Amino acid sequence: MKTKKVIIGAIAASMLSLSVCSVAPVSFAAGETVQISVGKDSAEAGEQFEVEVALADIPSTGIQALEFVVNYDDSIISIESIEAGPIADTGAVGSDPTASVLPVFDVLITDDYASIAWSTSLSDSSYWLKKDGVLCTIKGKVSSTAKDGDVAKLEVAANDRLLNPDASEKNDEILCGYSKEDNTPVNYDVSVSHGSVTVGGEVKQTLAGDSNVDGKVNLADAVFIMQYKANPSKYAITEQGAANGDVDDPGSGITNKDALLIQQYLLGIVSKL
Repeated sequence: MKTKKVIIGAIAASMLSLSVCSVAPVSFAAGETVQISVGKDSAEAGEQFEVEVALADIPSTGIQALEFVVNYDDSIISIESIEAGPIADTGAVGSDPTASVLPVFDVLITDDYASIAWSTSLSDSSYWLKKDGVLCTIKGKVSSTAKDGDVAKLEVAANDRLLNPDASEKNDEILCGYSKEDNTPVNYDVSVSHGSVTVGGEVKQTLAGDSNVDGKVNLADAVFIMQYKANPSKYAITEQGAANGDVDDPGSGITNKDALLIQQYLLGIVSKL
Protein backbone atom coordinates (compact mmCIF):
# COMPACT_ATOMS: atom_id res chain seq x y z
CA MET A 1 0.00 0.00 0.00
CA LYS A 2 1.32 3.42 -0.93
CA THR A 3 2.42 5.46 2.04
CA LYS A 4 3.79 8.96 2.52
CA LYS A 5 4.78 11.20 5.37
CA VAL A 6 2.23 13.83 6.37
CA ILE A 7 1.65 16.03 9.39
CA ILE A 8 2.83 13.93 12.31
CA GLY A 9 1.78 14.19 15.94
CA ALA A 10 3.09 16.13 18.87
CA ILE A 11 6.28 14.23 19.63
CA ALA A 12 6.92 13.23 16.02
CA ALA A 13 6.33 16.78 14.85
CA SER A 14 8.96 18.13 17.20
CA MET A 15 11.39 15.55 15.79
CA LEU A 16 10.65 16.13 12.12
CA SER A 17 9.53 19.79 12.34
CA LEU A 18 6.62 19.08 10.03
CA SER A 19 8.93 18.88 7.03
CA VAL A 20 6.02 18.40 4.65
CA CYS A 21 4.37 21.65 5.64
CA SER A 22 7.60 23.60 5.67
CA VAL A 23 8.48 22.87 2.05
CA ALA A 24 5.05 22.78 0.39
CA PRO A 25 2.42 25.50 0.17
CA VAL A 26 -0.65 24.77 2.25
CA SER A 27 -4.08 25.00 0.64
CA PHE A 28 -7.29 25.39 2.61
CA ALA A 29 -10.56 23.52 2.07
CA ALA A 30 -13.02 26.37 1.58
CA GLY A 31 -16.31 26.07 3.45
CA GLU A 32 -15.30 22.98 5.40
CA THR A 33 -14.96 23.52 9.14
CA VAL A 34 -14.22 20.79 11.67
CA GLN A 35 -15.61 21.28 15.18
CA ILE A 36 -13.41 20.39 18.16
CA SER A 37 -15.19 20.49 21.51
CA VAL A 38 -14.02 19.72 25.03
CA GLY A 39 -16.52 18.64 27.67
CA LYS A 40 -17.11 20.00 31.15
CA ASP A 41 -17.00 18.31 34.52
CA SER A 42 -17.09 19.17 38.21
CA ALA A 43 -15.23 17.51 41.05
CA GLU A 44 -14.34 18.14 44.65
CA ALA A 45 -10.81 19.17 45.64
CA GLY A 46 -8.57 16.11 45.56
CA GLU A 47 -11.02 14.10 43.44
CA GLN A 48 -10.82 12.79 39.87
CA PHE A 49 -12.37 14.43 36.81
CA GLU A 50 -13.03 13.20 33.29
CA VAL A 51 -13.90 15.09 30.10
CA GLU A 52 -14.30 14.03 26.49
CA VAL A 53 -12.79 15.69 23.44
CA ALA A 54 -15.08 15.29 20.45
CA LEU A 55 -15.00 16.04 16.73
CA ALA A 56 -17.96 17.01 14.57
CA ASP A 57 -18.63 18.01 10.95
CA ILE A 58 -15.70 16.01 9.60
CA PRO A 59 -15.69 16.44 5.78
CA SER A 60 -16.34 13.35 3.66
CA THR A 61 -12.70 13.29 2.53
CA GLY A 62 -11.67 12.66 6.12
CA ILE A 63 -8.80 13.76 8.33
CA GLN A 64 -5.38 12.24 7.78
CA ALA A 65 -3.62 14.33 10.40
CA LEU A 66 -4.78 16.35 13.40
CA GLU A 67 -2.76 18.17 16.04
CA PHE A 68 -3.68 20.63 18.78
CA VAL A 69 -3.07 21.33 22.43
CA VAL A 70 -5.36 21.73 25.42
CA ASN A 71 -4.11 24.42 27.79
CA TYR A 72 -5.09 24.26 31.46
CA ASP A 73 -4.36 25.83 34.84
CA ASP A 74 -2.06 23.44 36.69
CA SER A 75 -2.69 25.22 39.98
CA ILE A 76 -6.24 23.84 39.91
CA ILE A 77 -5.99 20.52 38.07
CA SER A 78 -3.47 18.03 36.77
CA ILE A 79 -3.96 15.83 33.71
CA GLU A 80 -2.92 12.24 34.36
CA SER A 81 -3.88 10.44 31.16
CA ILE A 82 -5.46 10.88 27.73
CA GLU A 83 -7.10 7.80 26.25
CA ALA A 84 -8.07 7.32 22.61
CA GLY A 85 -11.81 7.34 21.93
CA PRO A 86 -13.99 5.29 19.56
CA ILE A 87 -13.46 7.37 16.41
CA ALA A 88 -9.66 7.18 16.79
CA ASP A 89 -9.78 3.45 16.05
CA THR A 90 -9.81 3.46 12.24
CA GLY A 91 -7.66 0.39 11.74
CA ALA A 92 -4.64 2.53 10.90
CA VAL A 93 -2.63 1.28 13.90
CA GLY A 94 -2.42 -2.24 12.50
CA SER A 95 -1.90 -1.20 8.88
CA ASP A 96 0.41 1.81 9.02
CA PRO A 97 4.05 0.62 8.65
CA THR A 98 5.30 3.75 10.44
CA ALA A 99 3.02 3.34 13.48
CA SER A 100 5.69 1.63 15.58
CA VAL A 101 7.91 4.70 15.26
CA LEU A 102 5.32 7.44 14.87
CA PRO A 103 2.20 6.45 16.87
CA VAL A 104 -1.13 7.03 15.16
CA PHE A 105 -2.55 8.46 18.40
CA ASP A 106 0.07 10.45 20.25
CA VAL A 107 -0.11 12.60 23.37
CA LEU A 108 2.34 14.63 25.41
CA ILE A 109 1.30 15.89 28.86
CA THR A 110 3.17 18.78 30.49
CA ASP A 111 2.48 20.91 33.56
CA ASP A 112 0.14 23.36 31.83
CA TYR A 113 -0.84 21.87 28.49
CA ALA A 114 -1.44 18.55 26.79
CA SER A 115 -0.61 17.97 23.14
CA ILE A 116 -2.94 15.64 21.25
CA ALA A 117 -2.29 14.29 17.77
CA TRP A 118 -3.75 11.70 15.44
CA SER A 119 -2.06 10.94 12.12
CA THR A 120 -1.36 8.18 9.66
CA SER A 121 1.03 7.88 6.74
CA LEU A 122 -1.52 5.73 4.88
CA SER A 123 -2.87 7.39 1.72
CA ASP A 124 -5.93 5.11 1.75
CA SER A 125 -8.60 7.43 3.18
CA SER A 126 -10.60 4.50 4.56
CA TYR A 127 -8.08 4.55 7.42
CA TRP A 128 -8.57 8.27 8.13
CA LEU A 129 -10.80 9.94 10.72
CA LYS A 130 -14.27 10.17 9.18
CA LYS A 131 -16.81 9.68 11.96
CA ASP A 132 -18.07 12.38 14.31
CA GLY A 133 -17.73 11.47 17.96
CA VAL A 134 -15.29 11.15 20.84
CA LEU A 135 -11.65 11.42 19.80
CA CYS A 136 -10.25 10.97 23.29
CA THR A 137 -10.96 11.23 27.01
CA ILE A 138 -8.90 13.40 29.34
CA LYS A 139 -8.59 12.14 32.91
CA GLY A 140 -7.01 13.93 35.82
CA LYS A 141 -7.24 15.17 39.36
CA VAL A 142 -8.32 18.38 41.05
CA SER A 143 -5.68 19.89 43.31
CA SER A 144 -6.23 19.30 47.02
CA THR A 145 -5.72 23.04 47.56
CA ALA A 146 -8.34 24.11 45.00
CA LYS A 147 -11.28 26.09 46.35
CA ASP A 148 -14.97 25.53 45.67
CA GLY A 149 -15.98 27.60 42.69
CA ASP A 150 -12.53 27.57 41.08
CA VAL A 151 -12.74 26.88 37.35
CA ALA A 152 -9.91 25.35 35.35
CA LYS A 153 -10.50 26.17 31.70
CA LEU A 154 -9.57 23.55 29.11
CA GLU A 155 -8.72 25.65 26.07
CA VAL A 156 -8.06 24.21 22.62
CA ALA A 157 -5.21 25.93 20.76
CA ALA A 158 -2.48 25.42 18.20
CA ASN A 159 0.77 23.78 19.22
CA ASP A 160 3.14 26.75 19.06
CA ARG A 161 6.29 24.69 18.47
CA LEU A 162 8.93 25.83 15.99
CA LEU A 163 8.05 25.08 12.37
CA ASN A 164 11.72 24.58 11.58
CA PRO A 165 14.54 23.90 14.03
CA ASP A 166 16.74 26.35 12.12
CA ALA A 167 14.25 29.23 12.30
CA SER A 168 12.31 31.14 14.94
CA GLU A 169 8.88 30.95 13.25
CA LYS A 170 6.29 29.14 15.33
CA ASN A 171 3.17 27.28 14.30
CA ASP A 172 -0.01 29.26 14.96
CA GLU A 173 -2.71 27.03 13.46
CA ILE A 174 -4.47 23.88 14.58
CA LEU A 175 -3.39 21.28 12.06
CA CYS A 176 -6.34 19.38 10.67
CA GLY A 177 -6.34 18.01 7.15
CA TYR A 178 -4.70 15.66 4.71
CA SER A 179 -2.02 15.42 2.04
CA LYS A 180 -2.92 15.31 -1.65
CA GLU A 181 -1.35 12.84 -4.07
CA ASP A 182 1.19 15.52 -5.03
CA ASN A 183 2.04 15.92 -1.32
CA THR A 184 0.37 19.33 -1.07
CA PRO A 185 -1.06 19.66 2.46
CA VAL A 186 -4.73 20.67 2.72
CA ASN A 187 -5.87 22.18 6.02
CA TYR A 188 -9.51 22.44 7.11
CA ASP A 189 -10.83 25.40 9.04
CA VAL A 190 -11.37 24.57 12.71
CA SER A 191 -13.94 25.85 15.20
CA VAL A 192 -13.38 25.12 18.88
CA SER A 193 -15.54 24.90 22.00
CA HIS A 194 -13.47 25.06 25.16
CA GLY A 195 -14.18 22.91 28.20
CA SER A 196 -13.64 23.30 31.92
CA VAL A 197 -13.43 21.61 35.29
CA THR A 198 -15.32 23.31 38.11
CA VAL A 199 -14.28 22.67 41.68
CA GLY A 200 -17.18 21.78 43.95
CA GLY A 201 -20.00 19.35 44.48
CA GLU A 202 -22.84 18.32 42.24
CA VAL A 203 -24.55 21.11 40.31
CA LYS A 204 -28.08 21.70 41.62
CA GLN A 205 -31.15 22.27 39.48
CA THR A 206 -32.02 25.99 39.38
CA LEU A 207 -35.00 25.97 36.98
CA ALA A 208 -36.55 22.66 35.99
CA GLY A 209 -36.66 22.31 32.22
CA ASP A 210 -34.29 25.19 31.43
CA SER A 211 -31.77 23.07 29.52
CA ASN A 212 -30.27 25.96 27.56
CA VAL A 213 -29.95 28.06 30.74
CA ASP A 214 -31.59 31.20 29.38
CA GLY A 215 -33.74 31.77 32.46
CA LYS A 216 -37.03 30.48 31.04
CA VAL A 217 -38.69 27.22 30.01
CA ASN A 218 -40.01 27.00 26.46
CA LEU A 219 -39.90 24.85 23.34
CA ALA A 220 -36.29 25.84 22.73
CA ASP A 221 -35.29 23.76 25.75
CA ALA A 222 -36.91 20.62 24.36
CA VAL A 223 -35.37 21.22 20.94
CA PHE A 224 -31.95 21.78 22.50
CA ILE A 225 -32.12 18.48 24.37
CA MET A 226 -32.97 16.61 21.17
CA GLN A 227 -30.13 18.35 19.33
CA TYR A 228 -27.74 17.47 22.12
CA LYS A 229 -28.78 13.81 22.09
CA ALA A 230 -28.48 13.64 18.30
CA ASN A 231 -25.08 15.35 18.12
CA PRO A 232 -23.43 16.03 21.49
CA SER A 233 -20.20 17.05 19.78
CA LYS A 234 -21.91 19.99 18.10
CA TYR A 235 -24.56 20.84 20.69
CA ALA A 236 -22.71 20.71 24.00
CA ILE A 237 -24.81 21.07 27.12
CA THR A 238 -23.48 22.76 30.25
CA GLU A 239 -23.50 21.09 33.65
CA GLN A 240 -26.20 23.49 34.78
CA GLY A 241 -28.22 22.79 31.65
CA ALA A 242 -27.94 19.05 32.24
CA ALA A 243 -29.12 19.48 35.83
CA ASN A 244 -32.05 21.65 34.76
CA GLY A 245 -33.05 19.44 31.84
CA ASP A 246 -33.05 16.17 33.79
CA VAL A 247 -36.77 16.28 34.60
CA ASP A 248 -37.95 12.79 33.64
CA ASP A 249 -36.70 10.33 36.26
CA PRO A 250 -34.28 12.83 37.86
CA GLY A 251 -30.80 11.46 38.30
CA SER A 252 -30.94 9.31 35.19
CA GLY A 253 -29.26 11.91 32.99
CA ILE A 254 -30.44 13.75 29.89
CA THR A 255 -32.61 11.70 27.50
CA ASN A 256 -35.19 12.41 24.83
CA LYS A 257 -37.82 11.60 27.46
CA ASP A 258 -36.84 14.86 29.17
CA ALA A 259 -37.58 16.74 25.94
CA LEU A 260 -40.96 15.00 25.69
CA LEU A 261 -41.89 15.86 29.28
CA ILE A 262 -40.98 19.51 28.74
CA GLN A 263 -43.26 19.60 25.68
CA GLN A 264 -46.07 17.99 27.68
CA TYR A 265 -45.60 20.63 30.37
CA LEU A 266 -45.78 23.44 27.82
CA LEU A 267 -48.99 21.93 26.38
CA GLY A 268 -50.54 21.63 29.83
CA ILE A 269 -50.62 17.84 29.77
CA VAL A 270 -48.59 17.77 32.99
CA SER A 271 -48.79 20.51 35.60
CA LYS A 272 -45.19 20.64 36.75
CA LEU A 273 -41.70 19.42 35.96
